[in-house]
Amino acid sequence: MIADNPTCQDVVVLVTEYLEEALPAAERARFEAHLAACPGCAIYLRQMQRTIKALGTLTEETIPADTMAELLRGPAHGQVTLVGRNTFPLE
Repeated sequence: MIADNPTCQDVVVLVTEYLEEALPAAERARFEAHLAACPGCAIYLRQMQRTIKALGTLTEETIPADTMAELLRGPAHGQVTLVGRNTFPLE
């Protein structure tokens, strides 16, 4: 459940559910209110949307082996950084 005043970390945690339209209506409204007030999170959401669109055109054969290995390792040090914001640990 998303807090009444979601934080940037809440956005990071819930972005996939938001993009998959899996958030209940009330939570979606609070998520979108945060996006409207937080330029950093709005940028993060656009980056995620663009990444999903770009990755949808890739096949395993077109990804260089070293890039694939890096992707499979996951985020560096288990963290994600919002543009112009703090670094948050992934849970």
